[in-house]
Amino acid sequence: MNKTSMMEFILTGLTDKTKLNIPLFIIFLHIYVTTVVCNFGIITVSWVDRHLHKPMYLFLSNLSFVNLMYSSSVTPKMLRDFLSQAKAISFVGSALQMYMFVSFATIDCLILGLMAYDRYIAICSPLTYSVLMNNILSLRLLIAAYLEGLLTALVHTVSVFHLNFCRSNVIDHFFCDIPPLFKLSCSDISVNLVVLVVLGGLSTLGCLILILVSYTYIVLTILRIRTARGRYKAFKTCVSHMAAVTIFYGTVLFMYFRPSTSYVLHQDRVASVFYSILIPMLNPLIYTLRNEEFKEALRGSVRGLKGKSF
Repeated sequence: MNKTSMMEFILTGLTDKTKLNIPLFIIFLHIYVTTVVCNFGIITVSWVDRHLHKPMYLFLSNLSFVNLMYSSSVTPKMLRDFLSQAKAISFVGSALQMYMFVSFATIDCLILGLMAYDRYIAICSPLTYSVLMNNILSLRLLIAAYLEGLLTALVHTVSVFHLNFCRSNVIDHFFCDIPPLFKLSCSDISVNLVVLVVLGGLSTLGCLILILVSYTYIVLTILRIRTARGRYKAFKTCVSHMAAVTIFYGTVLFMYFRPSTSYVLHQDRVASVFYSILIPMLNPLIYTLRNEEFKEALRGSVRGLKGKSF
């Protein structure tokens, strides 16, 4: 069995205990519905309310879109597999799923980096913020992030699906991710590992360095603020982003930047559930629960809808 004769892969799914399929289906269906509603809500409110037409909310609405897309590349198929005996996915379908997931996960990393840079400018250079970080520049940076994510995913997908898969067509995972497919290959994957580390380093680690440098300057600037109220107000604008960065990068670094010999796929499934399904649900909650400006815009939108209904 090789790359030319392979017609489909079989996903083992999240668990081999069939009695858990229905409870897990219900749990993850609720998570996915919450993800769709919350992220779509952020996109809608950010678009409708003119007070949120700022770089910060442009980045946030795009982060919500990206979260929604990479969750949708995985979750609907997983939900269907909970109710199906045959967990097959075609060769082309698996390549498409990987491409979509890697694209939007990479774009997610890049947008988190842009959001850190935005907060750095807002706190460290508030008087020049409107010049250094305007909507036009923010849009250009987002376009660059999308292009880099799409091209990075294309390189990963092409390099992985040019391997020979002669060992088995059973993927010990609930979606087509890079490490489980490496396990099935009888080809030399050393070049693929180099591609994974180099491209991953350029996007993931590069953005992480940008985030760490930005927050180093942010913390130093906050510490120089004389009043406790001023320090609290400045810190409050960053805490949500810091929480999202910690959760996302912690799981991504655990998954992809380890020696291939240390992969334990049943443990990695847990990490994959966290960053591919739970984080897209948590991010909108993290960003909105502590954001008074967004909550006020949301209340205004709800009042507007109620007013139109009468």
